[in-house]
Amino acid sequence: MADQPFPSIAFLWPALAAASTSGMMSALAGQLARLGGAVAKADSSKPKWATANRVVLELPCMRLREFCAEDHAVPTLVCAPFALHRATIADFAPGHSLVRALRGAGLSRICVTDWLSAGPEMRYLSIDNYLADLDLAADELGGRVDLIGLCQGGWMALLFAARFPEKVRKLVLAGAPVDIRAGETALSRLTAQMPLAAFEQLVELGGGRILGDRVLGLWGPQTRDREAMCRLLQVPRRLGGPALRRLEAEFQEWHAATVDLPGTYYLEVVEWLYKQNRLAEGTLVALGHRIDLARVRVPLFLLAARDDDIVAAEQVFATEARVGTAASEIETAIAPCQHLGLFMGARTLRTIWPKIARWLIGKRPSSRRSLRPAGPGAGPPP
Repeated sequence: MADQPFPSIAFLWPALAAASTSGMMSALAGQLARLGGAVAKADSSKPKWATANRVVLELPCMRLREFCAEDHAVPTLVCAPFALHRATIADFAPGHSLVRALRGAGLSRICVTDWLSAGPEMRYLSIDNYLADLDLAADELGGRVDLIGLCQGGWMALLFAARFPEKVRKLVLAGAPVDIRAGETALSRLTAQMPLAAFEQLVELGGGRILGDRVLGLWGPQTRDREAMCRLLQVPRRLGGPALRRLEAEFQEWHAATVDLPGTYYLEVVEWLYKQNRLAEGTLVALGHRIDLARVRVPLFLLAARDDDIVAAEQVFATEARVGTAASEIETAIAPCQHLGLFMGARTLRTIWPKIARWLIGKRPSSRRSLRPAGPGAGPPP
């Protein structure tokens, strides 16, 4: 498989970046050794958020950040992805902030899960640990939330809604890999083809963790492709000069600021979700219970990207057949963008997310599936 240029396929999932760079784990080991291997220093830098917020809860795996608070409002909890980059994907920059898009559309109580980079002492943390912290976050917000899951945070949000159905009022999944076998991307194909031992060795090379900066370093010097960045972020053509250079610098800084993942958590995701498809097939056990997606009966909004090379639209929309939500309570949409554009793209944030926010508030779109673009291949499979 040929190497993919930054930032399309390298984004979010270390296994793909590592395996794409080298077909042999021995070569991978050599590259990691040259980059410093398992002796990476913890990243003590503070993530940069575009919007003022405060930490309302400190937990072993996350900080719960509150961006605006009105006690009478139903809390909206954004479950950010815990993969290669920081949770600031939800609040990157003015014009590219999901938090601001939701707030501008009328949501008045918004919180985001700011997952902590895993230190050496966290290397054995599992999916259960992260699910438990998400549960505590929901309790902190009153015990019932509107839950938005982004990418890898999407399967976590769905898992939570199935494990604790009484704690979710409405659920939004955006670019979430739920049923891996429903569609195929370079990521799911490669994860299926690589033996689990290769992923285990990658964890061993990181001293029990996936070291984000080391994996990112496998791609060599950071590519400064302004055109690719503009496509991903859906930058208006009129933007130029200092404003464009500032946005470019902010994006490069965001891309370079990685997080480390616990090896146990990482291997569970690879084996259970990607290789064995346990979440979709009803064989995943979380916090002592087998997860049955049919227990999810809340109103559901599914959002996919048309040009996604990380998560196929079919992998998102297959959720519809797995949950117990009535068909009349499920909305779907496809955004004409790449994966990253779902959460940071100016056009998507301006056109689609306000409609999702109004749906959360209670103002439904004019007709079901009304947010899909016209044209062949616009919708999910029949």
